Amino acid sequence: MLRKTIRRIDRSFSQFEDWMLFLTVSIALITAMANVVLRKTTSDLNLYWSDEIVRKVIFFSTYFGALAAVRSRSLIRIDALPQLLPILKKPLTLFSHLVVLVFSGIMVWFGGAMTVDKFHDVYSKTATLQIPEWIFYAVLPVMGGMMFVRTLIIAYEDWYGIEEKMQ
Repeated sequence: MLRKTIRRIDRSFSQFEDWMLFLTVSIALITAMANVVLRKTTSDLNLYWSDEIVRKVIFFSTYFGALAAVRSRSLIRIDALPQLLPILKKPLTLFSHLVVLVFSGIMVWFGGAMTVDKFHDVYSKTATLQIPEWIFYAVLPVMGGMMFVRTLIIAYEDWYGIEEKMQ
């Protein structure tokens, strides 16, 4: 029962992460290419808002990329010491997971506070498109919460020695 629930959560998070990364990179690529093509082929046509879109999309893709890094176990961790002293592998892995859990908790806490702060600031909008900034800050607590859950899943797999990818 627990494994099925974990697999379902893992699959849902993976699909969400993959689609968000695909969408964000696609939006940035299409917007930037359209602006370059318009700039090179015409003398007076320009997408004045394309730079803003690309910057905001890079912001999104950075945080969803961090989620994908947690999923693929690609975060920075202590590697050399467990290879020299295999007895330290579990404690150091646990320490690594605890650090990520603390980080993701901070992202939820402070990201949520910044999102609420920007939500109540009526003047907090992007420069060209006038999109409310709280929308961009809302990715922080979402990413932090997903990272927390994903790290718990990975810690469970590591603790119980589940080697196969749960999909």
